[in-house]
Amino acid sequence: MKKQNVLISLAAFAAALFTLPCANAASSTNATNAPASAAGKTKSADEMTALFADPVIAKGKGFEIKRSELDQVMTGVKSAAVARGQMIPAAQMNMIAGQLLDRMIQDRLLLQKATDADKSNGVQRTTIQMKTLIERYGSQEALERQIKATGMTMAELRAKLTDENTAQAVKVRELNAAATDAEVKQYYDDTNHAADFEQPEMVQIRNILLLTIDPVTRTPLPTDQQQAKRKQIDDLLKRIRGGADFAALAKQYSEDPASKDNGGELPPLSREQMGTELAAAAFSMTNNQVSDVITTVYGYHIIKLLDKTPPKRVALTDKVPSADITVADRIKEFLTLQKTEKLAPAYLEKLEKADDVQILDPDLKAAIAEAASANAAGTMHGK
Repeated sequence: MKKQNVLISLAAFAAALFTLPCANAASSTNATNAPASAAGKTKSADEMTALFADPVIAKGKGFEIKRSELDQVMTGVKSAAVARGQMIPAAQMNMIAGQLLDRMIQDRLLLQKATDADKSNGVQRTTIQMKTLIERYGSQEALERQIKATGMTMAELRAKLTDENTAQAVKVRELNAAATDAEVKQYYDDTNHAADFEQPEMVQIRNILLLTIDPVTRTPLPTDQQQAKRKQIDDLLKRIRGGADFAALAKQYSEDPASKDNGGELPPLSREQMGTELAAAAFSMTNNQVSDVITTVYGYHIIKLLDKTPPKRVALTDKVPSADITVADRIKEFLTLQKTEKLAPAYLEKLEKADDVQILDPDLKAAIAEAASANAAGTMHGK
């Protein structure tokens, strides 16, 4: 599908976690400097506990959530914003934290009701998502490097994904919300959704990129460094024109983390998914042709066209690009999500009351209440 993005899971969010170092590094620095800032005074035990404790911020009959758990998720949200060149206003931070805590509480409640089948479903979905992430980053080694930068491990990421997918499986089962094959076919055949299944012309390329911006701050490199990168990319192009292996040079020199370890190879892309400059070159080339040096906002590129696919209407049995599922599976996920989101609020409210859920942090409690009021108002307005 072109318009419906229905991979609703931690996977997309997890990918955003990998763009910046873990926020724990910053908090560790503050902890190191704290005694010195006290002008030589020794802090009391109570003061130290207040500074460094990891309090429980929410609890129910069968679970507790600590501040550090929420902080780890918030790190991902901040990283995602930075990756998009944005900054979340301080005034919105507590609201976002409240929404994330509410989601964490819901998942804990649902996990307590998980059956063996739910857990198996969660593991299967996680396996698919991990494969998608590995493909997105080019290799497992590249993904592991990104995860390590956040202070997480592959095992921890897999566990988080499995918990969320298991909780979703519980919700679908409890609400009897799974879409049927007939509903999937009806959605696919509906003329109102025809454009969703029109796959545009696609190209598959290898890419060598030398960055002329800082990969974290997105600010331009100094002029002398940009000039050095230009000379280097020109030299690489001469070597390729002289018969050097493009994939080997990409592995050695490219600064594109999404493709470097895969010899510069990227998954099939449409014009909309590529920058204007790259698309103009790629879609005008023939198979195995190598471009001249292309300049974009990221830096200097050389691309090689591997394949070009004409536009077509995708079939229900076709695989979704960069995902080990079919178009029918993706539609089923989407329709199931629609049903679940409609039925879930009342069900989850009953679970929270039955489990005597308490929000112990006053600010987060207020943020969750405010979000609930806003959602209720929106629902009323929608009616």
